[in-house]
Amino acid sequence: MSGGRGARSAFRDWRARRPFWGGLLLALGGAEILLTLKASLKVVLHVGMQGLAGYLLPVLMLVCGLLILFNPAQRLFYSICGVLLSLGTWLTSNLGGFLVGLLLGVVGSCLAFGWLPDQEPRRRRTRRRRRAEAAGTPPAASGPAPSVVSPAAPASSPALP
Repeated sequence: MSGGRGARSAFRDWRARRPFWGGLLLALGGAEILLTLKASLKVVLHVGMQGLAGYLLPVLMLVCGLLILFNPAQRLFYSICGVLLSLGTWLTSNLGGFLVGLLLGVVGSCLAFGWLPDQEPRRRRTRRRRRAEAAGTPPAASGPAPSVVSPAAPASSPALP
């Protein structure tokens, strides 16, 4: 079973070095829109521009999601393209996959855009805080520092000679 733990740990480390959830949601949004294009005519609400654009935008969304996962250095460009493609599917692909694919694409693109590569995973921060508390050093204050209330100055001060 140690091989399973090694693979799980390796996947967790790989996932921590990239905007995993953003890329995954963007790719799922593109896949969902592609699936709704194949829906029966009774389910289709908005036919849209049939032809190349109806299939091209969700495929490009799927590709942008995969590129975010496998090339995180260019995540800003791919996430901007992803949000524009997602919004374009409103017109071309059944209201953006009945809004589900559109929302998945927009949320995934925003998550990828906001991801910071040098931020350490939360699990490690929690462990470090627990170690600091066990060692007796106080953790950093989470709220604002208490303010000191100064006594009110008198409205008029006596004149000095």
